[in-house]
Amino acid sequence: MRALAVLAVTLIMACTEAFFPFISRGKELLWGKPEESRVASVLEESKRLVDTAMYATMQRNLKKREILSPHQLLSFSKLPEPTSGEIARAAEIMETSIQAMKRKVNLKIQQSQHPTDALSEDLLSIIANMSGCLPYMLPPKCPNTCLANKYRLITGACNNRDHPRWGASNTALARWLPPVYEDGFSQPRGWNPGFLHNGFPLPPVREVTRHVIQVSNEVVTDDDRYSDLLMAWGQYIDHDIAFTPQSTSKAAFGGGADCQVTCENQNPCFPIQLPEEARPAAGTAACLPFYRSSAACGTGDQGALFGNLSTANPRQQMNGLTSFLDASTVYGSSPALERQLRNWTSAEGLLRVHARLRDSGRAYLPFAPPRAPAACAPEPGIPGETRGPCFLAGDGRASEVPSLTALHTLWLREHNRLAAALKALNAHWSADAVYQEARKVVGALHQIITLRDYVPRILGPEAFQQYVGPYEGYDSTANPTVSNVFSTAAFRFFGHATIHPLVRRLDAGFQEHPNLPGLWLHEAFFSPWTLLHGGGLDPLLRGLLARPAKLQVQDQLMNEELTERLFVLSNSSTLDLASINLQRGRDHGLPGYNEWREFCGLPRLETPADLSTAITSRSVADKILDLYKHPDNIDVWLGGLAENFLPRARTGPLFACLIGKQMKALRDGDWFWWENSHVFTDAQRHELEKHSLSRVICDNTGLTRVPTDAFRFGKFPEDFESCDSIPGMNLEAWRETFPQDKCGFPESVENGDFVHCEESGRRVLVYSCRHGYELQGHEQLTCTQEGWDFQPPLCKDVNECADGAHPPCHAPARCRNTKGGFQCVCSDPYELGDDGRTCVDPGRLPRATWVSISLAALLIGGLAGLTSTVICRWTHAGTKPALPISGTGRGTPQLRCGKHQDAGTSPQGAAAQGSEQESAGMEGRDTHRPPRAL
Repeated sequence: MRALAVLAVTLIMACTEAFFPFISRGKELLWGKPEESRVASVLEESKRLVDTAMYATMQRNLKKREILSPHQLLSFSKLPEPTSGEIARAAEIMETSIQAMKRKVNLKIQQSQHPTDALSEDLLSIIANMSGCLPYMLPPKCPNTCLANKYRLITGACNNRDHPRWGASNTALARWLPPVYEDGFSQPRGWNPGFLHNGFPLPPVREVTRHVIQVSNEVVTDDDRYSDLLMAWGQYIDHDIAFTPQSTSKAAFGGGADCQVTCENQNPCFPIQLPEEARPAAGTAACLPFYRSSAACGTGDQGALFGNLSTANPRQQMNGLTSFLDASTVYGSSPALERQLRNWTSAEGLLRVHARLRDSGRAYLPFAPPRAPAACAPEPGIPGETRGPCFLAGDGRASEVPSLTALHTLWLREHNRLAAALKALNAHWSADAVYQEARKVVGALHQIITLRDYVPRILGPEAFQQYVGPYEGYDSTANPTVSNVFSTAAFRFFGHATIHPLVRRLDAGFQEHPNLPGLWLHEAFFSPWTLLHGGGLDPLLRGLLARPAKLQVQDQLMNEELTERLFVLSNSSTLDLASINLQRGRDHGLPGYNEWREFCGLPRLETPADLSTAITSRSVADKILDLYKHPDNIDVWLGGLAENFLPRARTGPLFACLIGKQMKALRDGDWFWWENSHVFTDAQRHELEKHSLSRVICDNTGLTRVPTDAFRFGKFPEDFESCDSIPGMNLEAWRETFPQDKCGFPESVENGDFVHCEESGRRVLVYSCRHGYELQGHEQLTCTQEGWDFQPPLCKDVNECADGAHPPCHAPARCRNTKGGFQCVCSDPYELGDDGRTCVDPGRLPRATWVSISLAALLIGGLAGLTSTVICRWTHAGTKPALPISGTGRGTPQLRCGKHQDAGTSPQGAAAQGSEQESAGMEGRDTHRPPRAL
């Protein structure tokens, strides 16, 4: 009976254990969980999925000595800075959460045409808030000080008070036409095999590259009108106004395959398919890795549940930079990056420079901090290294090619030159005032060089007049946000299709340098040492000034350096920039070529004869139609790239329209445009108009002769002028007289600064704190007849770790508050990943485990020795030797344990050996000492 009772109790417990989850689950299904609890559970799982994918990527990146593949290099160049990365992560968590919620309410969704019938608006708001997306879906809080009208915010926000997100960093790119996704709101064109567009599948992008775009390096036509600097400026300015971050994860969410190796479309993986005959070698991968761009918060799958599917907010891509021409290439587009770039020990408002290396006394860009991914070529001559640090600048792509590095370096020097000169003129200015004034001037010069000198040359005078025209003042209805089609297609023409395959470096006589021969482009990708160990900035700038750009010819659209050898660093694998551009357009859901022609008021091209009117080369037009089958299917980037040039232009009619409309919006919708009357004084605008890119080169390099027009291709020396003849600004227009009043010079604030401005004719100070500190007290002080109306504020350290709703460190990392910031700490053996917030398993045992193993080994060894001794003595205790032991015959015979006896030695031999050892050990001892007891 007792046995039966025990068996019964066991069965009851087993059944309860087995059925209780089902009972609990049934209760949940019948009565449901509270909404917040349910969402919290889903969000935690979504965070785990997203962070696991990020974790897998960073775990690979921990192998610092591993040679990077071109695909990883591209990923690093598209790696968002921390602020953008956090927003992209929040968007991915929100998207993953909503997909999970859709699966949980699948039955209701199947019964209804409207997904919102299943998920309430309150529930969606909870998801947006708990994922971290909501703050980036709401208008930012704009400062209400007189300084807000004097200097642009580093994020670009609040430029337009009615639309404060217009043009701001980390907001969605603008849509001039609705996107075309295969599922209506998120899936790229070409995502679903067998999906037909106008009755035909889209051709693989790699096939388009091979048959239409690619040309060998030897077949390059030089531009007889413009220098290589025109190409470099276009690429540099593109990086000032647009950067679309890739997905923060490089593996499919939900435990899917690694995007580096999978050839299946699994978000965020959208690989570029390779036909077998197009693969680099037999047996190699059937695709090239490609990662989708990050979605902006509240769009795509995230937005599909906020309304009827037919009117759902389709997937939008994010611009990580400010849209404005504001020199964010120099200063960054977030407070966190700006903090890294500034020299906080300088009273002159300077930017950081390289601490160790100089270029004939002139500054280089600093290296990125040690925690950043080491993604560039290693320093030559350092054995065993496969990677080295990249340069730190306002845009993360500064090290991609030498021409970009050269321009970033040039403007770093120009800021510091201006800042030192302005401080000398106005000794009473604070460091922040000097920094902001120099930043404002540098931003204005970027605007002037781009709209006055660059854009008219690429559009041609007629198209410039038609689409841009003269400045007529600020237009509060003009949205300056960079459009998706401009960023993804139209402005990718010049910085890609006009790149020369050779990097030319010239000597002081503008001839081929005897010690610095030309480099193939692939030899200089991500190589800071091309500049640092290649004679500095001057040889590169001479090459850009005195050598022609590649001419964009219809049957020579892009050379092999960009289609076959992109980002090669001691690695046999390659990448294809043309295919990436085409795939990116499809990922973003850009409508086809004809849709954009119609948008610009150009006739649609319906027949081969129509196409041949836009593309003179009949062979190119025939190849395009043969691949796409239908004119409406042609990718907009390819169609615009292949068009005939307009008169005295470097673009065809479609790109002239799209670029012209964008440039006009950037100018007219910018409250801080340099020509707007409140931004500079009349005297300052007059001085700014004198300045030029040629003058900037004269002031910041060792060159003594330059062309008057830096973009015009000319021959040395006849087309070059002495720097003494190149006009520039007289900074006297920026001299400020310090008023003598009761207020006097203001007090400085620790970890903060102040800037002067005027309001209603009275002197005003606006205080700000450095990143990581918050203001306590009055932000704005006004000078009255009795003095300053308030005491200066304090800057108190922000405890970022106290933010429970949106912790700065990703679990299981622990947050440790530091002065002016925070530090994420990992438990051993985990190490901090590239983002500085996620713990990554390096694949080794914890240090404590090694210590424990060592101690255990010592303990086990000691116990084994002790046990052996005890057993030996216990075994032989009370026994007598088989043979008498020779010796003195006194005392108890000494017993020997096996460890003193050679294997195979007879007892007699052992006894004799022991006797010899005993005798040897007795030498020199007191022979009258009593024998030792056993």
